[in-house]
Amino acid sequence: MLRSATGLPFDDIRNLVAQMPGPDMAARAAASARQGQLVKPPGALGRLEEIAIHIAGWQGREIPQVNRPTVAVFAATHGVAGRGVSPYPSEVTKQMVATFTAGKAAVNQICGVFGAGLRVFDLALDLPTPDIVEQDALTEAECAATMAFGMEALAGEPDLLCLGEMGIGNTTVAAAIFHGLYGGQASDWVGPGTGATGEVLARKVEAVRAAVARAKGHLDDPLEVLRKLGGREVAAMAGAILAARLQRVPVVLDGYVVTAAAAVLKALDPSALDHCLAGHVSAEPAHRTVLERLGLRPLLDLDMRLGEGSGAALSIGVIKSALACHGGMATFAEAGVAGA
Repeated sequence: MLRSATGLPFDDIRNLVAQMPGPDMAARAAASARQGQLVKPPGALGRLEEIAIHIAGWQGREIPQVNRPTVAVFAATHGVAGRGVSPYPSEVTKQMVATFTAGKAAVNQICGVFGAGLRVFDLALDLPTPDIVEQDALTEAECAATMAFGMEALAGEPDLLCLGEMGIGNTTVAAAIFHGLYGGQASDWVGPGTGATGEVLARKVEAVRAAVARAKGHLDDPLEVLRKLGGREVAAMAGAILAARLQRVPVVLDGYVVTAAAAVLKALDPSALDHCLAGHVSAEPAHRTVLERLGLRPLLDLDMRLGEGSGAALSIGVIKSALACHGGMATFAEAGVAGA
């Protein structure tokens, strides 16, 4: 990570945000022109055409390919889970990481279907972040360092990065981030997560309300919102999204918690998510609203709310199909078909 003139960790992050490149506009134009020449009516493949042009711009070539898709799942534990905001105990996080490693979770099966690699990042599972109702989740140095750690998701040089997470209590911290960034009432952003109802859901709403009230006075700085109300996996995913942008690697976002990381970057710079696609809209009630605020249209809407990168992984099939059509279809001239 670059060192800023001030030496403050968050200034390093802001410096990186300021260096974010844009897409290759010539490649986008060439891909768009190719779409107009393929043997189909203009626009007949709908969003598949948009996807191909999007990937072309970020890969910098008229005919892009996805040969090394990677799903990166970041796992962390949260002190706020001790307030009974989830029907599941915190131990489930570590147990699910073991399930990922054994190849037996849903995301493993989906990755296998689409030839995607899976990397799981254990973010100090034995050391939960403090309860955000009472304390900041992270110090500035810890938050920046965790963002830097998340950048390791790019180490294998993927040509498409799909992000997911695992962490009991993390829909609570995601809701707190959205409440901190966007205002409204705590209940606007709190949903069932892993199945919270009744008293559990009420405790979740109260935890979000109290955490954001405690952070009042710091909510105008998105990085402060992240460190005070977030968690290690959210910070790491924000770092991964930023690193992918710096390397012009397209990103697919999974569900509610992943978009909390994305929202922090969007609040820092309105163009920060230009390289991102939303893999799906989850069944978490506020996720659709969040995607609208982020300016992202989901590729899939299947009532999923599993997390662990499952929706993003499933969208790899759509993306690969879009690129296969873009690169493999004949043009009118090649096929000897009369155009319109």
